[in-house]
Amino acid sequence: MSANTDLIARSRRAVWHPATQMKTLDAALPLPIVRGDGPWLFDADGRRYLDAVSSWWVNLFGHRDAGIAAAIRAQLDRLEHVILAGCTHEPVVVLSERLSAATGGALGHAFDASDGASATEIAMKMSAHFWRNAGRAGKHRFVALAGGYHGETAGALGVTDVPLFRAAYEPLLHPAAVLPSPDARGAQPGETAETVAIRAAAALEQHLAAHADTTAALIVEPLVQCAGGMAMHHPRFLALARALCTAHDVHLICDEIAVGFGRTGTLFAHEQAGIRPDFLCLSKGITGGFLPLSVVLSTDAIHDAFLGDGAARGFLHSHSYTGNPLACAAALAVLDRFAHDAVLTTNAAKAARFDAIAAPLAADPRVAHWRRTGMIWAFDVPAAPRGFGRTFAQAARDAGVLLVPLGRTVYFMPPYVIDDAEFTLMVVAARHALDRCFAST
Repeated sequence: MSANTDLIARSRRAVWHPATQMKTLDAALPLPIVRGDGPWLFDADGRRYLDAVSSWWVNLFGHRDAGIAAAIRAQLDRLEHVILAGCTHEPVVVLSERLSAATGGALGHAFDASDGASATEIAMKMSAHFWRNAGRAGKHRFVALAGGYHGETAGALGVTDVPLFRAAYEPLLHPAAVLPSPDARGAQPGETAETVAIRAAAALEQHLAAHADTTAALIVEPLVQCAGGMAMHHPRFLALARALCTAHDVHLICDEIAVGFGRTGTLFAHEQAGIRPDFLCLSKGITGGFLPLSVVLSTDAIHDAFLGDGAARGFLHSHSYTGNPLACAAALAVLDRFAHDAVLTTNAAKAARFDAIAAPLAADPRVAHWRRTGMIWAFDVPAAPRGFGRTFAQAARDAGVLLVPLGRTVYFMPPYVIDDAEFTLMVVAARHALDRCFAST
């Protein structure tokens, strides 16, 4: 029995894999990964795979980044963890200060958790509790966008508009009002992405005019709605949404769990609209993929509304590993990379070269809506045959690339350390996978 076969067999017996129909696991066996290096993953038999999805969008600088690993090791020799209720420590203080500085001080207060869905829940709870403390307890509803994804806990699912994730748990949810997405693919003949953004903002304006008295916040994924199919939109929508939320006394929550930390071309995606939200949710790339961490940044006005003499007025949310020093040390090392290595400038140059490399794929007649924002590329396959996602992923894997379609949408979200030859391999693997999918049609 090979090392791969043994590890797969043991995993099938003992591990309940996420987002997986375990009955069909035999048709799409999990990759038995034992090592990572830069943009590469290695299986138990030594074969390597290019990680074109940054391991669920977290490994900004690839696997085993030396600087992040060194920061964690150094912190491990000082303090691995301490309760953050009643204690504090240097890494969480410095991280909070540096994240605030990255927003120009506009978002000066950091609340830590472990994952993106928790960050969504925290922002939602903070918003509703803020209005309760302000004597406006009726403002506890939320507004979300069609196709939006914000996590899979009960609260986060309430503002997630992906039926596959929601349907089974609908009775448990506090559903949001779902308004049209500014997805640029919705442009009619003669329209631009900005036209679609303005139209979506008009729908938001109409809704808030009627429901502001019961609405706590709007939640949006700035520039790219990722899990809903890499729906990309013009920054004009964010600018208009910010103005509308301000005018109607409604909070704006920017979920940058997937799109923060340079993924869209700026450190934070909302910067491209020239705005700041009331809440900023961060996770995934914040530690470069090394350790679980999420942070919700909020304004002085939000924070100060919870000050008072009674515990009931304070923000009542906790988590055992809040502000874990090891995770904070990793996040600080990530911020150091952005501060010292010209990451955004380098990425912009790479993306321009990669666009040229990808031109033959973009021109493939089976491909529609080729699009890019920052270091995210995506395209749709409108005529995708039955079983497309599984067949495409397996064919790409056979070609040495880890690619995971979202329905009929294929995307590249590689680590920032990828080079031209590796991006070329992604393109070649994608075309090979398309050929495999359409071979029997």
